[in-house]
Amino acid sequence: MRTLEQVKLKSHKRLIGLHPVVVAATLALIERSYARGVNIVITQGLRSIEEQDALYAQGRTKPGAIVTNAKGGTSYHNFGLAVDFALLLPDGKQVSWDLKRDGDADGMRDWTEVVQGAKALGLEWGGDFVSIKDAPHFQMTFCLTTSQLRAGKEPTASQVAAAYIKIGKCTKEDSEVKKDVIVSVIVDGQKVADGVADEGVTYTPARAIAEALGAIVSYDAKNKTVTINSKEAK
Repeated sequence: MRTLEQVKLKSHKRLIGLHPVVVAATLALIERSYARGVNIVITQGLRSIEEQDALYAQGRTKPGAIVTNAKGGTSYHNFGLAVDFALLLPDGKQVSWDLKRDGDADGMRDWTEVVQGAKALGLEWGGDFVSIKDAPHFQMTFCLTTSQLRAGKEPTASQVAAAYIKIGKCTKEDSEVKKDVIVSVIVDGQKVADGVADEGVTYTPARAIAEALGAIVSYDAKNKTVTINSKEAK
């Protein structure tokens, strides 16, 4: 299982050039998703005008399917205010855009879990677009049109501050929830202890579990070491 830092590192390069508040929201989204058992990776961040024009040409003057109605300068990607994502598969290399996938088997589609987290952080989802649905896309517009952005208008200090407050509030709520996630540890049908789930890792008392499995537990206070041996071990 990959650590949160390993998962975040996968998206590091794609965050370069984005508006700082979008970076903050995106990192918070990666963390929120990870805590729910869903790993994601950012596949696209800042996009140049030339790259946008090339994407717009796809399905029109170049091979491929039409994937955007935005020409260069009319996408929030061009101003560092948008990201695209994919689900990161267990091998840490392959990705998926399967909207129905439930990789953590919790009864909710992974994509839905990510979208819920993104909206809570103040990001708009491309799946809500009226024309071409863009399910991997999130953006933060600050109520500015791309025409205004091309003209040099920027988010106000109060808009940016409000966005940071929203992100901070969600992060605080997540932290408080994590502390209260108590899980029951059951061995051979019997509850032997309580544990705490935090960011995909469950912390449980070693002695209770080991002894329930018939092992012998000893603790070396000097070396701060817990040793577990099966009864058969000599």
